[in-house]
Amino acid sequence: MTKPEITWQDFEKIDIRVGTIISATDFEKARNPSYQLEIDFGDLGIRKSAAQITALYKKEDLIGKQIMAVVNFPKKQIANFFSECLVMGVYGENKNEVTLLTSSLPVKNGLNIG
Repeated sequence: MTKPEITWQDFEKIDIRVGTIISATDFEKARNPSYQLEIDFGDLGIRKSAAQITALYKKEDLIGKQIMAVVNFPKKQIANFFSECLVMGVYGENKNEVTLLTSSLPVKNGLNIG
């Protein structure tokens, strides 16, 4: 089942950018197993995100990985942490298994997807 149709103007409101993960630590205060990520978005700076991606990724394997993230959501407090962007991924059949959206070739951090 698909979601309701949106207009091009609706889509243009979403700011999706490429960033490189520069740190990943265990998020011990989260309800579900998660990492706290710091992501370099080039000219947009470094932003933090909490991501429930522990089923398929080890912290050390995330460093240097380019990912896609929505950067224009308001900050969201999760326990004692403020998430500043939403890392994008594909849910597997088991909702605990999230595969990150990545670039097949290296690109400049901060470039817009669209």
